[in-house]
Amino acid sequence: MSAVLIRTRDRSAVALVLAGVLWGTGGLAGSVLSAETGLHPLAVAAYRLLLGGCFAVGFLWLTGGLKALPRTKAVIVRLITAGALLGLFQSSYFIAVSLSSVSIATMTTIGSVPVFVAVASAVSDRRRPSRWTVLSIAVALAGLVLLRWSPVDVGASRLFGGLFFALLAGAGFATLTLVTGRQVEGLDPLRTTAFGCLIGGLLLTPAALAFGMGLSAEPKVIALALYLGAVPTALAYAAYLRGLTTAHPVLAALSALLEPVTAAVLSAVLLGDRLGPVGWSGAALLVGALALSYWRPEGR
Repeated sequence: MSAVLIRTRDRSAVALVLAGVLWGTGGLAGSVLSAETGLHPLAVAAYRLLLGGCFAVGFLWLTGGLKALPRTKAVIVRLITAGALLGLFQSSYFIAVSLSSVSIATMTTIGSVPVFVAVASAVSDRRRPSRWTVLSIAVALAGLVLLRWSPVDVGASRLFGGLFFALLAGAGFATLTLVTGRQVEGLDPLRTTAFGCLIGGLLLTPAALAFGMGLSAEPKVIALALYLGAVPTALAYAAYLRGLTTAHPVLAALSALLEPVTAAVLSAVLLGDRLGPVGWSGAALLVGALALSYWRPEGR
């Protein structure tokens, strides 16, 4: 029995790590797509969710996964909830970026997620988080500050507005983590990803259209858009929701910290950005926090 549990935990951890790494490639792909096309970040987010949902639905159609899809009230409520939370997360994050900066918005959003999850889990389970969980979150927050923090000269009102929307984005993603961690009969991670992304993309489309969603037919632009929808969206969210089925939500939330680590490393390797000793120390702390959460797991 213990061997089965360990193997299950290993598979969940691999799925969560895969999701975090793929999300990191999505940040780079999204920024390049925005630079190449001049699209507003909300338009990029809408394309990301819509294309990701289309890829996932197409895969379900090819494999016959749509035929057995139940139409129960619980399934419909779950899909609408997942879509709304995905839309909330994406839109709030990009608003935070526009008001403050990428570093502040990312640090606040990603750093707040495990805190929100740990507090909500403690309230739900009616017990305090373990000391190892608290230590993992503390190490992760320290690592995120070292990796991502870069002071910017913005007004107080814009800074507080950016922090508010970043925390709103973190709360949205934390809620998605907690809600989708509870399984609904007949609804697997891929189905949740497919229709959740489609619904979230449709919810963002009206605002995105106001800023313009025109895409050029250049091969590079099309390839970037397709990659953004297929890999760091459809595949990454499916892997994340798969890992959530057996992993504790706190471990899942901490795995999202691999996104800024991956993005920073890719930027250093591909774009020549200098991470420096402090940045590399932050990346090491983030990886260490995730490893600590895995080896000292919170009881589910």
